[in-house]
Amino acid sequence: MKKTFITLAFSLAIASCVSTKSTLKNVDDNAPTPQLGSYNTFIISEYSKDKKYGYEEDYPVNVFFMNTYNDTINAVRFLNALAGPKGEQISYSKLESCCPFPTKRSGMGAGFLDVYELKWEGQKKPIQLYMNIYEKGYLMVPVGLSIKK
Repeated sequence: MKKTFITLAFSLAIASCVSTKSTLKNVDDNAPTPQLGSYNTFIISEYSKDKKYGYEEDYPVNVFFMNTYNDTINAVRFLNALAGPKGEQISYSKLESCCPFPTKRSGMGAGFLDVYELKWEGQKKPIQLYMNIYEKGYLMVPVGLSIKK
């Protein structure tokens, strides 16, 4: 009974926080599925020219996932393909989930963005990237980062 009540309360809270219209600007179901390279990372060849890409909640990196067995695997594959601006090795950690939005790819009808903090040696201030595991989009290197060699 208690578990049912908690599930119902959570579902109502999610429903009340999620608009029926998504504010995400860069979702593209026609984007190609990224190829895997060495060390189980995505092969990324394009650099974004949009300073908002990944850095603002309406322009997250849309890494999608195939099932709920490991919903963070594509975020990790993406982040492990990146390096600092001069090729520095980055470290990252997930800070939070935020910013609910409607999606058909979730049993709840809503998804959340994951916020990751990225650091590298010599950096003045860590950066934060918004990652969307529910939707698909073209994967590019966010402005100020590079591809791991």
